[in-house]
Amino acid sequence: MDTLQLTNESTTIIENNGSNEESTLVLQRVNCPSNDNVINEIILPSKINGMIPNEVVSKPLFIPKPFIEANTSEIGLHTLKNECVIPVFSKDNERTIAHQEFIDIALESALKVFPHHSFDAPEIRVSHQIKGRTPDAIQKNVKDLLDHERTQYFERMAFIIRIPSIVETINGNEIALCLGGVRSYNLENLYNKKTIEKFKFFIGFQVKVCCNLAVSSDGFVEEMRVSSYQELESKILEVLQNFNAEKQLAQMKQLSEYSLTEHQFATLLGRTRLYQHLPKKDKVDVPFLSFNDGQLNSIAKDYYEDTSFSRNENGDINLWNVYNLFTQANKSSYIDTFLDRNVNAFNFSNSLLKTLNGSSNYHWFLS
Repeated sequence: MDTLQLTNESTTIIENNGSNEESTLVLQRVNCPSNDNVINEIILPSKINGMIPNEVVSKPLFIPKPFIEANTSEIGLHTLKNECVIPVFSKDNERTIAHQEFIDIALESALKVFPHHSFDAPEIRVSHQIKGRTPDAIQKNVKDLLDHERTQYFERMAFIIRIPSIVETINGNEIALCLGGVRSYNLENLYNKKTIEKFKFFIGFQVKVCCNLAVSSDGFVEEMRVSSYQELESKILEVLQNFNAEKQLAQMKQLSEYSLTEHQFATLLGRTRLYQHLPKKDKVDVPFLSFNDGQLNSIAKDYYEDTSFSRNENGDINLWNVYNLFTQANKSSYIDTFLDRNVNAFNFSNSLLKTLNGSSNYHWFLS
């Protein structure tokens, strides 16, 4: 029987397997503000080797804001497992790797790499619902369908899993280590025989105050091509094990040390709008920026109005805040593009820093 002991310094799980010996797993306690309205489930590994978790406790953590908005809706892992059918490759009826399997594989892999840490329950967002019906309901009107006669799956899914026991503070903002992924069935040819399946996966950080994701190119795989459950697990483990958290943290902390004046920010925003309409021959020489006009409008608005990342009283804004204005605007992206844009925001912000230090690569945006 497992028991949970709580102290001011740590959380310890003591597992008693019937012998006189006890194995313990110590997890770092995170000091969180008291807020009865903010409750997250924390998954605690029940074994030191960190396989499937079987302990869940409630604990205040992040203000519940979606990490992506756009046309998505929240869904539970239980719903994915019990109320959604699994798409197949139509020519041979071979099944795809289901959304819930992707999430389970990511969680199992994370538990192997971070065996002494706690995990939030996965936060899952879906879009593009594909509806169907069972054969016995083929003649029924839609309004007459019973629940068990309806089928569904979601073409696109994104999820994140926070590791709240690994935290850091940048410019007064607490961030936690975070991993997640995206699956889009529209990128697969389901009308053919089973072939390579494609996933997006990342490990990075999430800002507590706004739930913006901070993802660098070092922790992101844009197209993870796999043919089996085992291959997907192997590639996820490789990404997790090779991720250099200290490097990304150092880059983000450096952003807070450099600022743009109001004039420079206005120039930047104006140039980003012009960038959308540059002739192809001119755009070749300018670094890529993937944000659209609607998102740039949000950045301009939040420069004045955002409660956490707006300008200071002099009109200046540091690059950490600029970066978060971009990642905040990125929440309006569709599931299959938001991770790519998030990485673009990170690279763009760091290149602005280099420009302020004399590099000419991004000079066009500030000239």
